[in-house]
Amino acid sequence: MVGIGVKGLNQYGDGLAWVRGSMIGKGGFGSVYLATPKISRSRYSYYPSIMAVKSAEFSASASIQKERMVFSDLQGCPDHIITCFGEETTIGDNGLMAFNLLLEYASGGTLSDRIKKSGGSGLPEFEAKEYTRSILRGLDHIHTTGYVHCDLKPDNILLVRAPNDSNEFQAKIGDFGLAKRAEVESKKRRLEPYWRGTPMYLSPEAVIDMVQEAPCDIWALGCIVLEMLTGKRPWSGKNTEEVLEKIGAEDELPNIPTEISEEARDFLKCCFVRNARYRLTAELMLTHPFVEGLEDDDDDDSDDSIEEDLSDNESIFSVSAESDDEFSSGSYCSSCEENDDNVEDESVSNYADEGEVKVEESERVKRRKISFIIRPQYHHSCRSLA
Repeated sequence: MVGIGVKGLNQYGDGLAWVRGSMIGKGGFGSVYLATPKISRSRYSYYPSIMAVKSAEFSASASIQKERMVFSDLQGCPDHIITCFGEETTIGDNGLMAFNLLLEYASGGTLSDRIKKSGGSGLPEFEAKEYTRSILRGLDHIHTTGYVHCDLKPDNILLVRAPNDSNEFQAKIGDFGLAKRAEVESKKRRLEPYWRGTPMYLSPEAVIDMVQEAPCDIWALGCIVLEMLTGKRPWSGKNTEEVLEKIGAEDELPNIPTEISEEARDFLKCCFVRNARYRLTAELMLTHPFVEGLEDDDDDDSDDSIEEDLSDNESIFSVSAESDDEFSSGSYCSSCEENDDNVEDESVSNYADEGEVKVEESERVKRRKISFIIRPQYHHSCRSLA
């Protein structure tokens, strides 16, 4: 099928410089087609040899048009966010006008497809680490630009063939149809009358208070990582209502298996902090041992920004035995446990008996690295609140 409708017509038509191919996906927003340039050598040669075109009837294309605006604001992170090559209005053979979004084609399919191919056993941890780091890079850019994705899930993580290795794929964030502008911190926060996204990956604050800001993407990332490592969804339930009830319950957290590495367990615990105010940012999560130091750690701009922040805020990573102040968003939960004992209202105590988290500076590397020293007899607990 080459962009053909039920009556044998090219429903949405071709572009000025590209030809519509077969349909590869369909959803409430519209349909996705393959597309190729009409002429390989022309003034439109910046188009790749193959693209994915998201199309919808113009009168029903508000979501795609909004997504185009988001892509425009998110330029500058092509390694971790799907590239948008522009938009175009076309006319189909039947006179139907369509709005088209020209996107990077992900030949590896979605992360959801990759997880399903594991047969329920999950992905190798080294592969999950690579994907996780790339997603975090993308999230950091999204949040820094002032947006919240709101629908982060394996279906919206696309696998694009790595430029230097034809046998490997890199994860990129896509589908910004539900993305929203982040709100400035305020006592009079405007609450949404509904939540956006997929129930399975919603955070507690989204379900309970209809609040979706940057921390909700971190919670969703935890759900994705858990699904990559186990091959199973983060919540079990007969229906959507049952899943939402579990997410909203103050003492419920996704089950983290003991079979995965300690670093992976700790990373997930840091994602699954029920109180959004104490959930770490994407920038800080990038320094977690689970993803820190991987081969793609050559993103100088991101590293420089982390270095600058650490230079100004060294103290946020220190945990003192004499302090029982409110939990610092910069402290890692090296043994995060859901423990509501002695926790009153919205205050939380976070300290180690004799444990310590040190910031060390290497003589060979200018940027700072975080060293996590956790001894068996020490206990560093970050408690989450509903």
